[in-house]
Amino acid sequence: MQKYFISLLILVSLLFSCQPKQTPTAEEIAEESAKANRIYQAYFDEMLSMSPEFQTWLGIKSDYDKWDDLSDEHSLQYYAMQEKYCQMVKDSLRPAYLNEFAKLAYDNFAIIEKGIEGDRKYRLYNYPVNQMFGLHTSVVSTMMSQHVIDSISDAKAYISRIEALDAYFDQLIAGLKMREDSGIVLPKHLFPKVIETSQNLISSIQANDAKEHILYNDFKTKLEKLELGDEEKESLLDYLHTALLKSFSPAYNKLITFLKDQETRANSTEGVYKFPDGEAYYNYALCYRNTMPITPDEIYDLGVKEVDRIQSEMKEIMRRVEFEGDFQQFLTFMREDKQFYLETTDENKAMILDSINLIVDNMWAKIDDYFNIKPKASLEVKAVEPYREKAAGFAFYESPAEDGSRPGYYYINLYDLSAVATYELEALTYHEAIPGHHFNITIAQELENIPQFMKYQTNTAHVEGWGLYCEYLAKEMGAYSDPYSDFGRLNMELFRAVRLVVDAGIHYKKWGRQEAIDYYMNNTSSSLRRCTQMVDRHMVMPAQATAYKVGMIKLLEFRAKAQKALGDKYNIKDFHDAVLKYGLLPMEMVEALVDEYILQQKDV
Repeated sequence: MQKYFISLLILVSLLFSCQPKQTPTAEEIAEESAKANRIYQAYFDEMLSMSPEFQTWLGIKSDYDKWDDLSDEHSLQYYAMQEKYCQMVKDSLRPAYLNEFAKLAYDNFAIIEKGIEGDRKYRLYNYPVNQMFGLHTSVVSTMMSQHVIDSISDAKAYISRIEALDAYFDQLIAGLKMREDSGIVLPKHLFPKVIETSQNLISSIQANDAKEHILYNDFKTKLEKLELGDEEKESLLDYLHTALLKSFSPAYNKLITFLKDQETRANSTEGVYKFPDGEAYYNYALCYRNTMPITPDEIYDLGVKEVDRIQSEMKEIMRRVEFEGDFQQFLTFMREDKQFYLETTDENKAMILDSINLIVDNMWAKIDDYFNIKPKASLEVKAVEPYREKAAGFAFYESPAEDGSRPGYYYINLYDLSAVATYELEALTYHEAIPGHHFNITIAQELENIPQFMKYQTNTAHVEGWGLYCEYLAKEMGAYSDPYSDFGRLNMELFRAVRLVVDAGIHYKKWGRQEAIDYYMNNTSSSLRRCTQMVDRHMVMPAQATAYKVGMIKLLEFRAKAQKALGDKYNIKDFHDAVLKYGLLPMEMVEALVDEYILQQKDV
C-alpha cells in the first residue's frame, strides 16, 4: 500500500509538472496556435499532393492530367505520412497554449492516430469496384462533373487523363488481384451489374461511333466556352477521339475481361465474416463508421427496438387515414397503390424534379428560424445521368467546389419511377439537400477558422446522422402537412432502423441475401427493387448504413441534454451552431462541443 501511495504521489507530481506554471498570455496562445496551424497546413498540403483527384475535386489544377496512385505501396506511404504528423503534433505542440480551433484540431489528431493501425491492417478489406460506386464509374463522373476546362491547357489535361486510363486500370486490376489473394472478392451475384455498367460506358466506341460517347460530347460542350478557332477545336477533338479509341476503350475491355474471369472464382457468401479475421474486421468497421465503441449485438438489438417504436407511430397514421386492414396490408397498400407512384415518362421525370425544387424553395423560407449559419454555395437538383442510373443509389448529394466553380448537387435517380414513392420525396430532400447535406457538408467546407484538413474529413455518423436528424427536424419546422408524407418520413427512418438489423444480420449473424430482403419487405413499405438494392449495398459497404440511425440518436440525445440543462436559455439555432460550426467531427468530439456550448450559455 505504501509503495502504491508513493507511486501515486510521483504520478501526481509529474502531472502537475507537465502543466503550464501560469495561465498563457494572449501572445503565447497566438504564437503556439500559429505554429500548430503551420503543422496542420503542412499535413493537408502533403495529403493533397498525394491525390490528384482530390485536387481536382477542390478545383485545383496542379496535377490536372493525372489520376491517383492506386498501388499498395502508395497506401502504406499515406499511413506513414499520417503517423509522421501525429507524432509531430504530439511532440511539438502544447495543447494548453492553443486557441479554440487549434486545440480542436490537436484533439482530432489523437483520433486520427487511434485509427491508423486499423486502417492499415484492413486497407484491402473493401471492394474498389462494385454496383454502388467504384473507379469504373468515378473516372467518368470526375471528368464530367469536376474537370473544368477554362483553357487549352485544361483541355489537353482532359485528354491526357483519358490516355492515362489504361495504366490507371492496370493498377486497379492489380489491387483486385491482391484482394483476391487475401480472400476478398465481390459476391458473385454482383459481378453482372458491374460488368454491365462498364460495358455501357464503351458501347458507343465498340459500335465505331466514339463521337457519340458521353465524354466526347462533354469535352465538345466544354470547348465551346473557349475562344478557339474551328481548326484548333477540331484538332483537340481528334486527339480526344483517338484517346477514347486507344486508351479508354482498351482499359475498360481489360477490366471487363478480368471481372468476367474473377466472377468464375467468386462465391455467393454475402457477409464479411468470409474474410480472414472477418469478425474482428466487422467490429472495427462498426466502431469506425459510428465513431464510438459499439458491438454487433448492440447494433442488432437497437435496430429491433427502433423498428418496433417507429412502426407504432406508423400505425397511428394508419388509423388517422382510416385504413381498413392490418398493418401488413397497410404496408402493401403504401407499396403498391398507384396514387403514390408514376409511370416512367419524360414528363413525369420533369414533374418529380419540379416537385423537389418546390420542396427546396419552401424549406428555404423556414430556415432562418432554425439556423444562424447557412451555406454560401448554391444548390442544384439533378437527375442521375443515364450512364449510371441503373446501378446508382436512390438519391445522393455531391458537394460544391471550394472555389465556387461548381454548386452542390442533389441527385435523384429517376431510372424507374415505379420505385419512387412520391410520399418520400419530402423527407428525401430534407436529408440530401436542405437542411441536410447541403448544410453540414458544405458549411464544413466553407468554415474559415478550422484547419483545412478538418473541412473535408468525413465521419459517417455525423454526416448521415445529421441527414436523418433533419428529416425529423423538418416535421418540427412544419413540414409533412400531408399524413402520407409524414408516413414517408417514418418509412425512411424505419428503413434506417431496419438497416441496423440487416447489416448485423448479414455480416455477423450470417444471414443469406433472401432472408435480408424478406426482412426489409416485411417491415417497410419500400419496393422490392429498393429493398434488394439496399441489401446489396450492405454487402459492399459493411457497417456504413448503421451510422445513420446511431448518429441521429446521438444528436437527439445531445439536443435533449442541452434543452434540459439550459431551460429558457436554450435556443435551437445555437444548438445547431454547436453541431455545425466546427466541421464533420467524430461523435465524441461533437458531444464535447455541445457540453461546452451548454456551459457557455449557462454563463450568459
